[in-house]
Amino acid sequence: MTRRDLVVAGVLSLGASLVLGQVHPFGNPWKAGPQSAASLLRDGSVPADARAVLVQKCADCHSEATHAPVYASLAPGSWLIERDIVKGRAHLNLSNWQQIAPERREVLEEEIAQQTSKGKMPPVQYRLLHWNARLSPQDVHALAALQASKEDLDDKAQPTGDPARGKMVFEKRCVGCHAMDANREGPQLRGVYGRTAGSLAGFQYSASLKSLGLTWNPETLDRWLTDPDAMVPGNDMSFATPKAVDRSDLIAYLQQQSGK
Repeated sequence: MTRRDLVVAGVLSLGASLVLGQVHPFGNPWKAGPQSAASLLRDGSVPADARAVLVQKCADCHSEATHAPVYASLAPGSWLIERDIVKGRAHLNLSNWQQIAPERREVLEEEIAQQTSKGKMPPVQYRLLHWNARLSPQDVHALAALQASKEDLDDKAQPTGDPARGKMVFEKRCVGCHAMDANREGPQLRGVYGRTAGSLAGFQYSASLKSLGLTWNPETLDRWLTDPDAMVPGNDMSFATPKAVDRSDLIAYLQQQSGK
């Protein structure tokens, strides 16, 4: 193949990539037009240091203020970028922060603090291409304040949890991944109390959880809800329940729904 043939092939490949870049199999995150990142989270509901990190490091995937790099127009890489943005906005859109219910905001703030402290956000594949999205220890510390500001350090669980309050905790914190009678991102939870971990037929558990061999009871559920990664490294659950009273009430509700 001559040099001219190589040049022609390169031009044709680039043209095809540009044309295919106009196809949006996961949705078009650019159609609404750009929003200024400076307008995000200006209502004072988020500490200033945490807001700065969220705007600088997280807004590209988790808001309408997405900066489009040049290569975002070239398929198939553009499709991967668009997929991440669409999924990121669906879970957390900072552009809509003021419209999110306070209870949901609290859960999202805790999730941000937990995911970043464990290095799960931003995702590894995103950091490989976007070095400026990497979080420094100072960034992680700033985001940790989102959870610390909501925790009551003197919080004590009641001797016996309240299933009615536990239902509210479940609806506020768990329904994003779980349902009582259907498998979703997480397994169905009716009957989980008294069940062997990782044993529900029809759900694909992590190998680490399947090999655990313990039964879900008040003690094991409390340890699990406090910090799943500390209890079972390599598991697929990424969200903890930091308040002891919430855990106690949630366990009481799970026990009730399991008929125990």
